[in-house]
Amino acid sequence: MHIKSKIYNKTLYVLLCGELDENSAAYSRDIMDEMFAGTNFSQIIIDLSELDFMDSTGIGVLIGRYKKMKSRNIPIFICNPSKHAEKIFKMTGLYEIMPKIV
Repeated sequence: MHIKSKIYNKTLYVLLCGELDENSAAYSRDIMDEMFAGTNFSQIIIDLSELDFMDSTGIGVLIGRYKKMKSRNIPIFICNPSKHAEKIFKMTGLYEIMPKIV
């Protein structure tokens, strides 16, 4: 798993690359928590175009980050989901809490 980020116009952009699963969950959680601890952004966009695989542990990582940001009133949006990610987000209803944007 590799995670890239940048801030532009008060938006934190996060690109998840690789597999978000049991093996990468702790690392991914720690890296995203560091990124999300900042205060110079008002929304987060997570790009899933390079996410090859995600299991239930990965879903838990994303939901946990959503809950942390919700307490700070910072919305999270999803963009460019891979086919695999799109299927999971639709099946689980994750788009209801982290909307997909174009």
